[in-house]
Amino acid sequence: MSTVEGKLAKSLTAESTELIPYLPYLLQDLWELGSSPRDIIEMTSKNIQVSKKTRALDLACGKGAVSVHLVKALGCLVKGIDIIPEFIEFAVNKAKELGAQNLCRFEVGDINEAVKEEKDYDIVILGAAGDVLGNPKETVEKLARTVKSGGYIFIDDAYGNDDFDDKYLTREKWIKIFESMGVKLLDERIVQEDELKSINDEQQLFIRKRANELKKRYPDKAYLFDSYIESQRSECDELENEITGVTMLLQII
Repeated sequence: MSTVEGKLAKSLTAESTELIPYLPYLLQDLWELGSSPRDIIEMTSKNIQVSKKTRALDLACGKGAVSVHLVKALGCLVKGIDIIPEFIEFAVNKAKELGAQNLCRFEVGDINEAVKEEKDYDIVILGAAGDVLGNPKETVEKLARTVKSGGYIFIDDAYGNDDFDDKYLTREKWIKIFESMGVKLLDERIVQEDELKSINDEQQLFIRKRANELKKRYPDKAYLFDSYIESQRSECDELENEITGVTMLLQII
């Protein structure tokens, strides 16, 4: 998938761009679609001096869970960008509901364009967006342009468990990329197996329920929703057995 829509679909475990219009319905029961807000907040608190002037950019922000929780916990300024209008609408309403609207700003946009225009942030976050910005080296390069010298980058991705998996780099290969670019791995949080399985099981229940509702409404597209259920199951199996989910905190040095 080389188009923006294709990469978007892939990042949300959709096999086809045809599914994109149905993603807001399928994911309506889930707020946290990318990184764990708890992990981002804990890692930020531990490693970064945050003030009311700290500016964070949340790319592929989904429904804004990380942005809103970050504002509520640390009082910084956050801008979230996502390409799905329904997600942004949800994020705006959630920020208002939780009293974070004055410090959170959300807009619909392609993050490939955003990384060319957004500058001088203290922190940038890319949560579980796959290769939307390119390969790991290209992703870090693009994210680095959005932050100040000495700024911080969060990437939610996965470590491959061996050198034979071309899809996921091992931790050692990630480290080599960082070293070659003058970027320091400051902190990392590995997703715990029991926590991961609990989250996966809950999310799959919600998604299956919504997919079955759509199958009744659009029987001619049942194959599309069945494919999504299967893709979700495969991704969960991969995360639980073949790769190691991780949130990395980098610093430009």
